[in-house]
Amino acid sequence: MRLIDTRPQRLATVSYRAAGPGGVPQHVQLGVERLRVDKLPDGCDALVAAGDLQGVAPSPLGGDPVLLGISLADYLAVWAESELLPPADRVGVLLTGDLYSAPGADRRGVSGAVLDVWLAFAAAGCPVVLGVAGNHDEVTAAEVADLGPDVALLDGERRDVGGVTVAGVSGIIGDPERALRRTEKDFLDLVRKLTTPLPDVLLLHEGPTGDRAGQRGRAAVRSALERRAPALTLCGHVHWTDPVAALGDGHIVNLDARAVVFMT
Repeated sequence: MRLIDTRPQRLATVSYRAAGPGGVPQHVQLGVERLRVDKLPDGCDALVAAGDLQGVAPSPLGGDPVLLGISLADYLAVWAESELLPPADRVGVLLTGDLYSAPGADRRGVSGAVLDVWLAFAAAGCPVVLGVAGNHDEVTAAEVADLGPDVALLDGERRDVGGVTVAGVSGIIGDPERALRRTEKDFLDLVRKLTTPLPDVLLLHEGPTGDRAGQRGRAAVRSALERRAPALTLCGHVHWTDPVAALGDGHIVNLDARAVVFMT
């Protein structure tokens, strides 16, 4: 599953509130962009990938504001009706973590329960929902697995989905006494294990540096992947203005506060 176009095309935006400096809520836009790939999993006409959805937004279905990830899942039906996307039962989902926001979008860097985001995509009818947890997510693999056989939180595991292999490592490099953190050695060892043999897609919350200025990340993760890189490495945790970078024979796509639709 390789990129054949590295210049994203804007499809839509979703307005939401996110905590700004000092916890003051800001009105911002989630960009929904399209990138072309050479193939998709059997049974999928598109893959929606997103991460760092740390905000709240009204659902297009009405009601009080909800977590941004829930709103995004609800928009799938709206976009299918307008033929912007295929029907939700033909759209797979990949998540790179940090899906929580304070309900008032008035505190930055808070952690909380995000199972409802996973549930929203499963309830929308998406045939597969795979992802990793970010360092601010409170969710377990067992909770996610209860949502269906093709819904999975990955942390050192691989899944074959319609002929496309997806692997994932949750969390970040840091003090292992804290939730969703590993030492650099343990993190890199797990990345190397998951990339032997290479998956088609590697999901990380904290990813590698890019190949140009401003594409921040972990240089050690880049070094671990550069010689044997998956076709696609999807990550977030820090924001890139330009979301695509080369990595060995593949590419990185940064999903921090961004949704990307992969289509052929």
